This record gives sequence, C-alpha cells and structure tokens, in this order.
Amino acid sequence: MSSSSSTPLRIAIIGAGLGGLTLARILQIHGLHPVVYELDTSATSRNQGGTLDMHVESGQYALRAADLWADFQKLVRLQGQDFKLIDKHNNVLIQEGSSQATEDRPEVDRSALKQILLDSMDSHLIQWGTRVTAVKPADNNTWTVVFNNIQEVTFDLVVGADGAWSRVRSLLSDTKPTYSGTTLVETRFVHVDSKYPEISELIGQGNAFIVSDGKCMMAQRNGDGSIRSYVTVQIDEQLLPQLQFRDADAARTYLLAQLEDWDEGLRDMIRKCDEDITPRPIYVLPVSHTWTSRPGVTIIGDAAHLMSPFAGEGANLAMWDGAELGLAIVDALKSGKDLHGAIAEFEQRMVQMSAPKAQESANNLKLFTSPDTPRVIVDFFAQMGPHGPPQEL
Repeated sequence: MSSSSSTPLRIAIIGAGLGGLTLARILQIHGLHPVVYELDTSATSRNQGGTLDMHVESGQYALRAADLWADFQKLVRLQGQDFKLIDKHNNVLIQEGSSQATEDRPEVDRSALKQILLDSMDSHLIQWGTRVTAVKPADNNTWTVVFNNIQEVTFDLVVGADGAWSRVRSLLSDTKPTYSGTTLVETRFVHVDSKYPEISELIGQGNAFIVSDGKCMMAQRNGDGSIRSYVTVQIDEQLLPQLQFRDADAARTYLLAQLEDWDEGLRDMIRKCDEDITPRPIYVLPVSHTWTSRPGVTIIGDAAHLMSPFAGEGANLAMWDGAELGLAIVDALKSGKDLHGAIAEFEQRMVQMSAPKAQESANNLKLFTSPDTPRVIVDFFAQMGPHGPPQEL
C-alpha cells in the first residue's frame, strides 16, 4: 500500500464508537474522507452508557488533536468527581467533594461526548444501519467489505473499531475475548430527585462505590440528573443465560439475594430502581494482545485491547488510538512515507500504551471483588491520592 498515489485513499472505519469517530474526525480535518459503517440505526437508537472521566494523556489529548477542546469544556462536570466509599452497613468510609476535584479527569457523559464528535463531522460520512458481514482480501493489499451479505465495496484501508466481538480482528489475530468471571448488572433511576430523594442524597452529584465482602455496587450521577448503578455478580459463564431476567421483579429478587446482609437503605437501590435491568458480562482480551501487522487493515479500541471498566481506560484509549492512527496516516500521506510501515509503528505504540492500563484494569477488577473489601479499597484510595476512583461505566 503506497501513499504516493494521486488517487484519494479509500478508508473504511467499521464502528461509530468513540474511537472510530475520533479517527474519522482527525482524517476529515486533514482533508481525507473516510466512510464510517455502523450497525446502529442512529446515534440514539440504543442507550450509550453512563459517565466517563477523560484522562489528560489519552482522552483529553485526543479531543485537543481533534480540535474539539472548546466543545468538550462546555460539557465538563467537575462535580461529577464527587466520591463516596460506603460499606454494606451504610457507613461512609471516604468522601471527597468537588472542592477537591482537579481537571486531570473531568467527568462527561458518553452520549454527550459522542454527540460533539458527530456534530463535528460531515453527516454523509456515516452509514447508519449497516451490518458488515465479511471483510476479504482483494488485489494489491486492498480489502473488500461485504455489507448485509449483498453489497461489496473495496478499500485501501479497513479499520476495525467494531468493539469486543470485532469481525475485523479475525483478519489479524485468532485471539478471542474470554469471560472474566464477573458480570455487572446495570440499573437506573431516571427521576430519582423527585421520586427517591433519599437515594439521590445517598449517591450525591458524583460517584458512590459500595463495597463489602467481595461484592460491589457502583453508582454514578449522569448529566441529565439520573443515576445509573452496577452490581457485580460472580457467576460462571455457563450460567450467564439465567441473568437474562424474565422481568424486573425477577431481576430484583436475584440481586437482593446477592446482597441479603446489606443495609436496607442500600437494598432500596435494588427495590426501587427502574424497570430496565441489564446484565453486562465483562469479557477481556489478553493484557498484551499483539498480532502480525498486515497491509491495509488494522484495529483500534476494544477490538484491539478489550479490558474491564475498572481502570476507566477503555474509552480514553479508544480515542487515543483514533487520534494517533489518524495522525500517523496523515503524516505518511504528507511526507511520502510507506503507509503500511506507519500503521505498523502505530500498532506497536498502541500495544505499549494499552498493555499497562489493561494490567491495571485486571488488577482493579480483582481488588474490587476481593473478599477483603472494603479494607483493601480504603488502602487503594489512600495510595491513589486526589484523583479519585476509576470511572468508565
């Protein structure tokens, strides 16, 4: 694959998550016109998740590179860094307010962050409601993408930003995600202030981690005032189908049994939550997932380095990946460098960037589900200092 041709580089980005959109934005502002293919029918066709904290060296770096820093600053919620650590008896062990917050990891809703990326791009670059059913090699290190088992389009570069179960990853690696043994069961309170002021006060304006005996409930305030929470459940992968709850009452009964010796005020977080209760099994790739680079195809984000949310790194790394890959492509095209070589160098840097954070995430998952909680968590935050807890939910 050469960058010296006068023909515009044909780039397909599979997946319109934060990583894929960051890459598309970087390429667009440098005069390239990638096409982003997304299975979702629109940006709002499904729930986009909760709050993220943007890290200086990755998420914030990517926003600056994408020339979206000013837009991001309008969305920042410093009060979102408020933090409580609570035990199962409803004793507050640690509490930090927004007066102690820094701008190192400001909070922003994932949906709002995605929207500023979308608003910054030409709308025709994104093909919504498109299922990629195959990617196969074509002539001269190009790749043909098959959509909906019918349409075929050939590209000079295909970027898999298609998440945990990436179809593009299989072109580079035989490695598949493995189940961590932990599932997060997500619950919500949409109108919490008016309906349940006691729960609103319990959680506050930021994050609350309730931990004891290896069990954990993580709750966070979102920008719309709602509260989203997650209960950790240790369950064998073969038993995961039983978490496809028949209805909300069945889900509540299951979760209350997991937390049977918790304070009744804390158990109200289960009893009173909204009807939409969703199990989210945590799957991971190996900490140092690597592959042999191939011309014309690469992967970023969860497709490359899937990890648990317990270090708050996944979204940040995906955006860093998108920014760095975009800049590497632009530099190669402008300087006449070999494009495949530039992408291979990027892949090496991506692994070097992500591997320590994947290890941190794996360590934190074990920590938060340790039978010695909350003691080990108190020690963890004492060592962590003023930055507060990892947050990516």
